[in-house]
Amino acid sequence: MDLLDWHRETLSARRLAALVKHLPHDSALNRELHGEAAEWSVSDHLLAAAVDHLAAANWMFASVNSEEGDQPEPPAPVPRPSYDDGEPPVAEPAPEPAPSDATPSAVQLARFFG
Repeated sequence: MDLLDWHRETLSARRLAALVKHLPHDSALNRELHGEAAEWSVSDHLLAAAVDHLAAANWMFASVNSEEGDQPEPPAPVPRPSYDDGEPPVAEPAPEPAPSDATPSAVQLARFFG
């Protein structure tokens, strides 16, 4: 695909917009726009959340079963990608998922666990 085709008028603006819109999440454009956050998939967010919850459960168990003055420090959460404005980037409003579509997006997970 040659982007000069758009200037040569052999590639329509609609087709170019569709190609850019549907680039993979790990594309160079998404990495440039969103930084490290573009490299985090749904499974990465779920793994980070699982690690955080397991560390918190272990910390609670150790706190309950230790002496009063010998309390362990709370665990630090797994570092997540930072967002410039504190919110995950959203290109357009996501439609409400249908009841049969149970897989959350990476952005939804970042908002939930962030």
